[in-house]
Amino acid sequence: MGQSVSGVAAVAAAFVVAVSGCSALPADGGTVFAAPVSETAAPGAQVEEALSALEQLAVKGRAPKTGYARSEFGAAWTDTNTAMWGGNSLSTREDILSRDLMDVTCKGRSGVAAPPCVVQSGVLHDPYTGTTVNFVRGETTSPLVPIEHVVALGDSWQKGAQQLSAAERVDLANDPLNLIATTQAPNSAKSDSDAASWLPPNKAFRCAYVARQVAVKLRYRLWVTQAEKDAIAAVLSTCPGLALPSNAEAAGRVSWTSSETDYPQGASGSRRVVAAARGSRRGRPRAPCAARRALRRAGV
Repeated sequence: MGQSVSGVAAVAAAFVVAVSGCSALPADGGTVFAAPVSETAAPGAQVEEALSALEQLAVKGRAPKTGYARSEFGAAWTDTNTAMWGGNSLSTREDILSRDLMDVTCKGRSGVAAPPCVVQSGVLHDPYTGTTVNFVRGETTSPLVPIEHVVALGDSWQKGAQQLSAAERVDLANDPLNLIATTQAPNSAKSDSDAASWLPPNKAFRCAYVARQVAVKLRYRLWVTQAEKDAIAAVLSTCPGLALPSNAEAAGRVSWTSSETDYPQGASGSRRVVAAARGSRRGRPRAPCAARRALRRAGV
């Protein structure tokens, strides 16, 4: 097992869970490293505000979802992309786990001295729910820590992604600016929703969340519906002057404060999340079989 290193930086994100009765990958050769240090924008360098950037997005109706498939955005978590960290010999999923988890334990890999790496375990502070959970790599536990598209791919397909080139869609699906690690409940609840129909239960993260949606849609020339624009504007009005996120923010930890959530009482408690994540042969929840098979094929 690797040795733990404290004070590890990582990005906003969420993660689940230690497991009992499940086979985690062997940790022999694993080493613990600090998370990668993100580039920091110089004071005053980021001048564009998220609210003003919102006005640059076209407002249109939602196009039909005809022809949508996950494969239109390339193989899941492919390293063959030109977004940040593309081509670093790791899947995009590993890049985001490395970024978002704290106290990361890495599986030994030749020529690699620090994250990003193949993540064995770590601690996650889920920005969507405000919970803190432990992550342990394994067939039944890895799927419990999904990587979430801030702008859902299904939503993007109906708002301009159909017109992007195949390479641009691959970048959209693998751009760290558009990715956050979280737990299953918010990931499932959100699905392909936009800001008009879903916002993170953790209200303290909503400003950062919608600002990131604006940044992604601006970068990839996607549009918003009127209802979506109104919902984003309503959130951003509570945080005037919030800067539009850039690669500097995408490379490092998202700042947020755990506060009140919109979850039913008790549903967001970390004990409940961890208990659901553990699963067992006695009927407690486990990751869906399809999700486990997909991650197993990807070597996760």
